[in-house]
Amino acid sequence: MSNPAPVQGPRDDRNTPPGTGRRPAAGSAFGRIERVPPLLMLLYLALIGITMLFVTLVAMYVASRAQNALPSGVHPFPRYFSLSTVVLLVSSYTLAQAPRLYRADDLPSLGRCLAATLVLGCIFSGLQVQGWRELVQQGVLFTGERSGTFVYVISGLHVAHVVAGLLFLLAQLLRTLHASRDAVRTLVFIRNPYHLRQLRALLTYWHFIDALWVALFGMFLFLY
Repeated sequence: MSNPAPVQGPRDDRNTPPGTGRRPAAGSAFGRIERVPPLLMLLYLALIGITMLFVTLVAMYVASRAQNALPSGVHPFPRYFSLSTVVLLVSSYTLAQAPRLYRADDLPSLGRCLAATLVLGCIFSGLQVQGWRELVQQGVLFTGERSGTFVYVISGLHVAHVVAGLLFLLAQLLRTLHASRDAVRTLVFIRNPYHLRQLRALLTYWHFIDALWVALFGMFLFLY
């Protein structure tokens, strides 16, 4: 008579070496991270780095003003900075319509949406340059007080990130216009999940840059 098979107890995973094929549970944090597309994961890491950069610069700006005991309100805040903020908010609203147009398979309207956002982003960058000219007219120079230098550096770095977003936006616009000229290319474009992920990455980046400038604008408005 054969011996009965031993009853196996619950598996102890504490001694299970990594890389043995076990996957984290779907509801765990690692499971959610694994489901994030690589493109979005790289974007999130980049946004964390950008946030740390600007937090450091803002802290140095505040420290320089406190160290020099500079009073606020000595110079009027550049009006072009205020106007550029409104333009950037409008561009964020315009781009927010893109997912709805994509889901509706309306590539011509999606192209116009991206083009309008591109124009508004360029206008924002031009208004920032006008704001710097206004600072020069007020006697706030890049090589003057450290606090004035930080205004140029912080706003200039933000414009550089806006330009990076504009290049990404331009690439998406050209792909959309190319696909909209042919019914077959339109079908392939709409059904390709990679294009949807790129559009979502663009929206995430643009809204982040928008929110970042609103925070910087509020800080400048309070301390300038």
